[in-house]
Amino acid sequence: MNLDNKQAPLTLSETWRQGAEQLRQAGVEEADADAELLLLYLLGISKTVLLRDWRDPFPVMRVEAWNDLLRRRSTGAPVQYIIGEQYFYGRAFEVSEAVLIPRPETELLAEAVLDVTERIWKECSTVPTVLDVGTGSGILAITLAVERPLWRVIASDLSEDALVMAKRNAGRHDVASRVVFVQGDLLSPFLDGAGCPDIDVLVSNPPYIPSLDIPDLQREVREHEPRLALDGGDDGLNPYRMMASQLSRLKKLPRIVAWEVGAGQAEDVAGFLREAAEWDEIRFVKDYAGIERHVIAIK
Repeated sequence: MNLDNKQAPLTLSETWRQGAEQLRQAGVEEADADAELLLLYLLGISKTVLLRDWRDPFPVMRVEAWNDLLRRRSTGAPVQYIIGEQYFYGRAFEVSEAVLIPRPETELLAEAVLDVTERIWKECSTVPTVLDVGTGSGILAITLAVERPLWRVIASDLSEDALVMAKRNAGRHDVASRVVFVQGDLLSPFLDGAGCPDIDVLVSNPPYIPSLDIPDLQREVREHEPRLALDGGDDGLNPYRMMASQLSRLKKLPRIVAWEVGAGQAEDVAGFLREAAEWDEIRFVKDYAGIERHVIAIK
């Protein structure tokens, strides 16, 4: 199904349809959407321009590059890593195999944190300090910094490569001077004083896949996304168990703890938080599939 430099040029529409069919035959679930993203990326145009120029010929000099993009996607490379970008909360973020691909359900975590924190601090003369643990590409920390310019935001990650990318994304969204980046494992860099300010809001989307489940994940996830950002230990709960046990060693207990969790993990994670401290409320936020995806503890 690959295009041939020797054949008559196809239109952009025909090129897209042919590419989508090739991806479909390779078992790609979102073949139409992925072919469109790859075509837009290759030509450097918007969807509006693509629709306007739908009947124009596909440029012959791009045939080889197009075939290469289709080959990479057909063999399992996620389209987000191929084009180097994924949207989150309406903004484009750079991504690579050094970081997890942002998921739509994590936008609900950002939204919940913005809402709950705004309500608690609306009558305060101070602004909250927010810590995003396991920031990856920086989506949560940067989104919170952009949406609330007065908030103090800290982003941490164990991976140096992830922090490099998060810093680039912070620069891309003009908040590099307002987000502090720290390397370290979970809450370790902030324990027992450690020269760190009081943490008012602790947010995290840590690894939560049980180790034995990783071989059964989709090929795109299993073979391309960083295991460090996926593997939550034997039961998938190790990061929550550890962070909950570390809360008492922070300078003070955060007023809000908001964590994304795996399917079926919400009650266990809430239990860890209840064992760690007294909370006024612990609530669950469901994702688009109705799964209890976020646990939010409020003091």
